[in-house]
Amino acid sequence: MIDYLYGTFNSKSKENIILEINGIGYNISVPFSTFSRFPTIGNLVKIYVVENTVGIYGGPVHLYGFLTREERDMYLLIKGEVPRTGAKKALEYMDKVSISFTNFKTAIISKNFSTLNKIFGFTKKTSDKLIAALKDKISTINILNEDDKGIEVNESENTIILETIASLIALGYKEQQAKIATKIACEQCNNGITLENLIKKSLQYL
Repeated sequence: MIDYLYGTFNSKSKENIILEINGIGYNISVPFSTFSRFPTIGNLVKIYVVENTVGIYGGPVHLYGFLTREERDMYLLIKGEVPRTGAKKALEYMDKVSISFTNFKTAIISKNFSTLNKIFGFTKKTSDKLIAALKDKISTINILNEDDKGIEVNESENTIILETIASLIALGYKEQQAKIATKIACEQCNNGITLENLIKKSLQYL
């Protein structure tokens, strides 16, 4: 079993990257949302992988890759616990979850349907399925998201931050850009924040 691959980031397409190691190009499927976090092509990168055999009788092996062990653990939890969720469907879930792993975990544990819908874009039916499948097991997943560190807010302000990120993504910005801009803007707000003001201030850093 492969734990990770370390090599040169050779190229990328809509859903895949090519990682070159010792003259061999490995085709790896990654969440679309992680592309903005990859180094520029030609640089070295470490990818934590999941091997998935296509077909029930031992067909070709497909590789799915993640930049951290925590992301991979979340992917494996979703794939293994959410009913009728295969490797590719779990990757689609990860695109949404990666907006904020910390707040997704909190929303599942607290059964917060509003956050799952407004921030992550899950329907009521999907939210029900995710909560039922993950609420007793997601606490075992460690979340190490550097972009979420350094912002200490109460629950009301946290909701405003998440809604700001979602609004910026809806305007066409990448989620990583939105998160960084919102973090910087939040740090500049000394007397509390409102959704309108935080969006306006965040746009100054995009």
